[in-house]
Amino acid sequence: MFRGLILSLCLLATPVFAVLPDEVLDDPMLEARARELSKELRCLVCRNENIDSSNADIARDLRLLVRERLVAGDSNAEARDFIVARYGEYVLLKPPFSAKNAILYLAGPLLFLGGAWVSFYYIRRRQRPEEKDKGLSKQEADRLAKLLDQ
Repeated sequence: MFRGLILSLCLLATPVFAVLPDEVLDDPMLEARARELSKELRCLVCRNENIDSSNADIARDLRLLVRERLVAGDSNAEARDFIVARYGEYVLLKPPFSAKNAILYLAGPLLFLGGAWVSFYYIRRRQRPEEKDKGLSKQEADRLAKLLDQ
């Protein structure tokens, strides 16, 4: 009894793909290309989720658009370029490095290096020995000696 319950709960915990049966293409090669392309495109509503696994309405529209472009004879690159032209580079899960998004690619490493430099400088500064007292001048030593003799 418990095994059956555990098995049914495990089956319910499996990932559910958002592609609906009415979206699936008849040609298995085109469907495989559509799935491959859908995994590279970001859902505009869900953060960091591809349109292949998103249940959002716009993800469904994008999946249908991908399939429509592939049926029309577009290559994967042409279909991707069409969608990027329409929705911008944000729709790509892995946008290519370009001048427009260079700050996104370089900000992380630059901030890390800057933080490492500040930390190194701070630690080095704390480890320096304090400037030692250079001693008393001749006049101060004489005056101190006179005060101690009294």
